[in-house]
This record gives sequence, structure tokens and C-alpha cells, in this order.
Amino acid sequence: MRPHRAWFAAFVVAVLVVPAAPAAPAPAAPGLSDAPTKSMRGAREGGASWAAGPARAERAPARRADPRDDKKRIDAEVAAAASILEGATARAQGAAMRLAAANAALPGAQDRVAESRGLVAAAEVAANTARRRAKAAAAAVKGAQQRYAESEKRVEQARRRVGDFVSSAYKGSDIVILNLLINARTPIEAAERYGYFERIIGAEKVALDGFTQARRAAKQAQNDAVLAQREAEAARLAAEGALAEARAAQAEAEAAVAYVATLATQRTEALEIAEQERDASLAKYEEAKAEAARIERELRAWEDQQKVTKPGGGRPVVRPGARFLMPVQGWKSSDFGMRYDPYYRVWQLHAGVDIAAGGGQPIYAAADGRVIRAGWNGGYGNYTCVSHGSYRGSGLSTCYAHQSRILVSAGQWVRRGQVIGRVGTTGASTGYHLHFEVRLSGRPVQPLSWLPGCLC
Repeated sequence: MRPHRAWFAAFVVAVLVVPAAPAAPAPAAPGLSDAPTKSMRGAREGGASWAAGPARAERAPARRADPRDDKKRIDAEVAAAASILEGATARAQGAAMRLAAANAALPGAQDRVAESRGLVAAAEVAANTARRRAKAAAAAVKGAQQRYAESEKRVEQARRRVGDFVSSAYKGSDIVILNLLINARTPIEAAERYGYFERIIGAEKVALDGFTQARRAAKQAQNDAVLAQREAEAARLAAEGALAEARAAQAEAEAAVAYVATLATQRTEALEIAEQERDASLAKYEEAKAEAARIERELRAWEDQQKVTKPGGGRPVVRPGARFLMPVQGWKSSDFGMRYDPYYRVWQLHAGVDIAAGGGQPIYAAADGRVIRAGWNGGYGNYTCVSHGSYRGSGLSTCYAHQSRILVSAGQWVRRGQVIGRVGTTGASTGYHLHFEVRLSGRPVQPLSWLPGCLC
């Protein structure tokens, strides 16, 4: 056998004994690291294809509103409304607090409506995109499978042709060629016969190259089919996820719209109740003003009777710069001064500072003194006033309102830090706190000027 023919036959045999390409395997399970899957949240935020790979752009998700922030704001608004309307009727107070809560919640609720509607639109776009990709991926699978089937046919045809040549080679085709050349009668005839056999050898090489190319094409078609199958599965899952997100976003938007409608109804109802209570609440405000004036007159009259500010009257004199003891452990919830009621458009004086504290906590005398009054006093509820003597020519006293219990009586002497009552919510009060007043000759003044700066 000639050297090049021997090499050719050995190579063909080596190729033919390699097993054929297997059928396309089942698609990889969803979630494998090599599967080109992508969640719809990522699609909404990044906007890139689920098959884009490392080049896919990512964007940090926008911070959504925190409901806890809403609660803090709403609680603050309700507390402010409660403080302002302490002197109104109970029904008006309740309406005002509901109105304040609705007003405070409304901006956040409206923001959530807009946000939810935006999520709906984004989810619908993502769902439509995912469905189109799933359809395109399914078509790609079908095309890849068809190419694979056609390539398999070409591989089989090429295999048969090469097999025929190999069979001839092993049956002694070289000897046949040599005999034919020897039996040639003339050199021309020998040349012609040699050229014929060279063409046969060329055909064998073409057949072998065709077989190799067919196998390569079949393998590529197989890889394309596997990848297309994975992409189709990823696109299907993405479409399902996008559809679920679209439905969830739609439900969230509908709930947000319903909540806004509820808030609007609450506001309307609260305003109607507030209007119904206008006359009664204004009457209570007038009563509170009259009561404040009466307390001021009574304290001044008591101080005059006791000659608190008279030289040699035997009463203690409070030195300038002196400070009171903190009457209760808590935190300031409302300040001293004039308040404007936006519901009934009236101004009123808040004659003290409110210190929020738990119900039943002890109330301490701010300084040594004598109890002027201790008992029920209208909107002040359980109310105690203690005289501390003279300060710059005026009688100085402190008063403690809304107590749950009074532990002293009028005329009793008390020491600084002595427990004189318990925190409550009696009278015109909307929650547990101590209403603490400082008065000069019966007139209310800023209590914070007399208390520790830390309120501790």
C-alpha cells in the first residue's frame, strides 16, 4: 500500500469509530448558574435583556416610602391637634384628631398611589417584553432542532460514503490499481489509468471532508438547541414572574386608591362633626377663659389676704435666679403660650407646659410652700396650687393639673420634692400628662424659665 493511501485509510477508520453526536439533552433545571435567567425585578430596574450576560446594566432600586415615617408624622399631627383642642368638646376633639390623622396620612397615601401605578406600568411592560422573548426563544428552539435534524442526515450520508471508500481500501484497491497500471499497453494508457485513480482518491478526500464538516455542523446545531431550550425556559419563567408582579402591583395600586378614598371620607365626616360642635366648643373656650381669669383673681386675693408680698409678712422670699425642681419625670409634649385653633379660628392661652408621663407617676412639689387650693377645677381636672412666697414684689406659685389623685389639702405646708399627687388625665385632657404652671400674682408665665434646662 502506498504511504499516502495507508495514512488516508487509517485516518478514515479513526474518524468512523468516533461515536455519533447524542440527541439534545433535556434543558437544565431553572436556577442553574449557566442558565440565562433573570428576575423581573431586575428587568424593571436594569431594563436589560435576560440574556445580556455580564454587560447587563444594573440600577439600585429606588427607596420606597417607609410606613413607619408616616406613623411618626401622623402621631405628631394627632398629638398637636389634641393639644390645641383640649378645651373643645370631646366629640370635637375626636373629630379633630381623626381629621389630623387623615390629613397627615393623605400625602403619603397619594404618593403610594402614584408609585403603585408606576409599578403597574413597569410590570406590564416587563410582562409584555418577557412574553415576546419567550415566543422568540421558542421559535429559536424549533429552528435549532430542525438544523440539528438536517445535520444528522448529512452526517449519516457522509458516513456511508466514507465507509464505502474504506471498505474498498481494505479489500485491496491498491493492488487493483497496481495491476491495472502494469497491464497498460502504452505509457499514455498507464497515465490515463493513473489519473482516473487519482480522481477516485480526490473524491474520497472530499467525502471525508464532507463528513467532518457535517459532524461539526451537527454538534453546533446540538449546542444551539440546548442553549435555545435553556433560554426558552428562562424566558417562560420571566414571563410568568412578570405577570405575577403586574397582578401584585395592580392589587397594590387598587388598595392605595381605596385607602385614599377612605381618608377623603374620614376628612369629610370629621369636618362635618367639627362644624356641628362649633357652638358648643366655642362656649367651652369662653368658659375656659373665664375660669383662667377666676383662678388668677383667686390666687391674687389669697396672696393679698396672706400678705405674701408685704414687708415683714413672714413669708419666704424666693431669690432671683432660683430654679424649681422638675415636678415629674417625663418629656415636654406641649409648650406655654398662645395657641391658634385652625378648626374654629380662635386664639387661646395655654397657661402652662405639658409634661407627658405615665399614668400614676408621682408629682413632686417644685419648691417649699403652702397649698393654696387642691380639688376639682373644671377643665383642669384635679388641680393643686402651691404658694412659694414673694418674688420681686409678686406672689409666686406653681399649679399642677389633670391629676389622677391629689395627695395634699388646702392650707398644708409641703417640702420641695414631696409627692403631692399622681399623673392622670382628668378634665379637658386627651392623654396622661402633667399640666404645670408657674404664676406671678396669679398671672401665668413661662414655666421653662424656672425648670432645669434639660427638663430632668
